[in-house]
Amino acid sequence: MRVIRAEDPQAVAEAARVLRGGGLVVFPTDTVYGVGAAVDRPDAVARLYVAKGRPLDRPIPVLIADLEQLERLAREVSEAVRRLAQRFWPGALTIVVPAQPWLPVEVVRETGAVGLRMPDHPVALAIIRVAGGAVATTSANRSGEREACTVEEAIAALGDAVDLYVDGGRTPGGVPSTVVALEGGVVKILRRGALDPALIEAALRA
Repeated sequence: MRVIRAEDPQAVAEAARVLRGGGLVVFPTDTVYGVGAAVDRPDAVARLYVAKGRPLDRPIPVLIADLEQLERLAREVSEAVRRLAQRFWPGALTIVVPAQPWLPVEVVRETGAVGLRMPDHPVALAIIRVAGGAVATTSANRSGEREACTVEEAIAALGDAVDLYVDGGRTPGGVPSTVVALEGGVVKILRRGALDPALIEAALRA
């Protein structure tokens, strides 16, 4: 287990190196600290479940660095999904979409879907971009316990199960993202979080 300050000139490159090598990295986002694995490394994503004690039937969301990743990761992108992404990304909205078949089962589980979000945090975006544009990421805490808003809280929860911790100070949000799916153009709220669902519905009506 290593800790590196986010302002260290080597932090982003080191985090990307660990991710590409199949390691786990904790880093700050605009909501809470996340723990990430390379999206194309099933072995690394499997380690996320072990590190968190996460139930195996719960998929792992994916954080992305740009809108182009939407096409790479989603099997289909409806006009409503595109509108929400353009309106609320980067930000605290996770959108569940049909997954591309190349995504490993460790990410999608039995759902055939993947939750995507572009975080509004420069350190997170830089790490994700250098690591290939998409990183399978879930909150950096033991499953069912409180989310980590500092690197110290993440270390207390996950310890040596993580290879590298990037310390970016206290996260600005402190509340996980709102998670939605679109069914027939209608928003279904899967998790209430930092983004008010009323804003999401208003964006689709606009």
